[in-house]
Amino acid sequence: MSRTYPDTPAGPYEPPPVTTTDREDREIQLRVFTGDDGELEAAVQMYEGFDAADRAQGIPPGSERRVREWLDTITGERCHNVFAWDGETVAGHATLVPDDDAHELAIFVDQAYQGAGIGTALIRALLGYGARVGIEHVWLTVERWNRAAVALYEKVGFETASAESFELEMAARLAGPASGADPTGGDEGDETDESTEPDESSAGDESSVSDERSTDRENDRASGGGEASGDGGRPGGDEPDGNDTDDDIVTTTRGDCDGNTEFDTG
Repeated sequence: MSRTYPDTPAGPYEPPPVTTTDREDREIQLRVFTGDDGELEAAVQMYEGFDAADRAQGIPPGSERRVREWLDTITGERCHNVFAWDGETVAGHATLVPDDDAHELAIFVDQAYQGAGIGTALIRALLGYGARVGIEHVWLTVERWNRAAVALYEKVGFETASAESFELEMAARLAGPASGADPTGGDEGDETDESTEPDESSAGDESSVSDERSTDRENDRASGGGEASGDGGRPGGDEPDGNDTDDDIVTTTRGDCDGNTEFDTG
């Protein structure tokens, strides 16, 4: 299908590896998935405990077998994945899945880590990684009632491309790699982790980190708990005030790495 992408590029964002401190003062490492069995098992453990209320259109799947099948698909050779790590625990996962000349984005944050800014840090790292490996066009779908998720996507550079039924389709054109990043993809081991604040303002207001965190917590309470998935963003709840919302999200990936065919989540 023909899809319109914004003229203004999203980013540039720093590609992983990146180390950031979340709003709970946890040191979170954002790293590219290497295919290591230990990494995969940690991801399975996160998804096995995923709350059904935070699943969208059957994603992520509900059983261990289907979680493993699904992860095998979206961590395939042509997909691009970034995990957020709290020590040995996977706190979140974001992926770019090829779809013709573009990539579809999906992001998932474990319930125990939602509302702490990890979603924003994770999506920025994924987009930085995508730009570094040469991806230009990214799109996603999100339920139109999920206002906090829409606000987050807009903050990082997505624009609404189409609005049909209960879903919005949003698209982004990625800027080139951030200054100092290896545009060829390089060796992950040659990069140095850089500490970043996940809540840096996207425009103008240079308030202190503590002030930003306080404001974001107020936004979390105003939006019904700070989760862009689940009940927090459904119609009838209070809408976030738009002051640099940093809510964590769950979206869906309907394609697979090898052909964008429907993936049976059962």
